Amino acid sequence: MRYRSIFISDLHLGSQACQADLLCDFLKNNQADHLYLVGDILDIWALKRNVYWPDRHSEALRLILSQAKSGTKIHYILGNHDEELRQ
Repeated sequence: MRYRSIFISDLHLGSQACQADLLCDFLKNNQADHLYLVGDILDIWALKRNVYWPDRHSEALRLILSQAKSGTKIHYILGNHDEELRQ
């Protein structure tokens, strides 16, 4: 399905609480003109405690990049768990 805008937040990629399977399924079946990633996409806090990065987390990022390559405008708004990316 295609939408004008999709908003996604609190993915927490890099933490064991991330539901990457659901995310990948959603991204495979939904596209948008604008994809807003609204905070805590990465969980740098969790990654500092314990490096956890299964293949599904990489797949989720690949799907987001694939949508960008297909013309979707990606808007990334940082949250508190990924605020270190501001630097």
